[in-house]
Amino acid sequence: MNAPNSSKLARVQYPRQVEHLIQGVEASDGAGVRLTRLLSQTLQRRLDPFLMMDAFGSDNPDDYIAGFPDHPHRGFETITYMIAGRMLHRDSAGNEGLLETGGVQWMVAGRGVIHSEIPQQEHGLMKGFQLWLNLPAIDKMCAPWYRDFSADELPVFTSEEGVQVTVIAGRSHGVQGAVERPVTEPLYLDLHVPAGACFQQDIPETHNAFIHVYEGALNVGSTRVAPGGLAILANSPHTDGVVLKAEQDSRVLLIAGRPLNEPIIQYGPFVMNSENEIQQAFHDYRAGLFGGAIEEEHEPRR
Repeated sequence: MNAPNSSKLARVQYPRQVEHLIQGVEASDGAGVRLTRLLSQTLQRRLDPFLMMDAFGSDNPDDYIAGFPDHPHRGFETITYMIAGRMLHRDSAGNEGLLETGGVQWMVAGRGVIHSEIPQQEHGLMKGFQLWLNLPAIDKMCAPWYRDFSADELPVFTSEEGVQVTVIAGRSHGVQGAVERPVTEPLYLDLHVPAGACFQQDIPETHNAFIHVYEGALNVGSTRVAPGGLAILANSPHTDGVVLKAEQDSRVLLIAGRPLNEPIIQYGPFVMNSENEIQQAFHDYRAGLFGGAIEEEHEPRR
């Protein structure tokens, strides 16, 4: 969904700098899918409300063909962004959806769901990201929800410097994204930044924020972020946003959110606020209680 080209962009006066650069760790998940874990449990407190972020990308079918067979989740949201490829989602409520190039799958696990994500291709490039977004304690046991957004349904605008911005969540320069969450207030942008161009984005000083450069290279202030790098943006007082300048044609994810400042207890696919709640999650899963209907028509507002 193309939004009108942006008018003159508001200027960030007090930009954030880079606090720390992270290089992802090679890992395997599902039935042997090779991926890079960019954000892991060691960063959950620092990047609250975000719990995990994986990047996957390969044109070798052996790296992805087995996909992610049935597995449970409780207590958080998953956002899967497909840069290239086709993945079929099925869940314990009987829902099914095909995630294709440029699309986003947004799922609220809530009180519990079992789903699978299986590639629908035997060759070619499969590339994308999965981000886990925490739910506030009051919503941990909400009804699950699920929706696929095709590439055409995601708002896109182009800045006056030629930066193409896909607004997956939150708001950028007056353009509202596909999804809003009033509590965690996630911002999720995919930026295509031409060589030499700048992009400015306002971010409340209270929010945690990071960028991931998945093609090209760019600078945040005096810090260069190389291809594949994740840069945590500093939470300095009185800052009002971030300024990015591309060294070369670059593609970057800009992600920010309001921290929950609640206990985070994770055990595998369950993320709750206490050990007792984790034990209850295992009990409910084993008792077959993760098959409740997913509410598709009424998106939760949390």
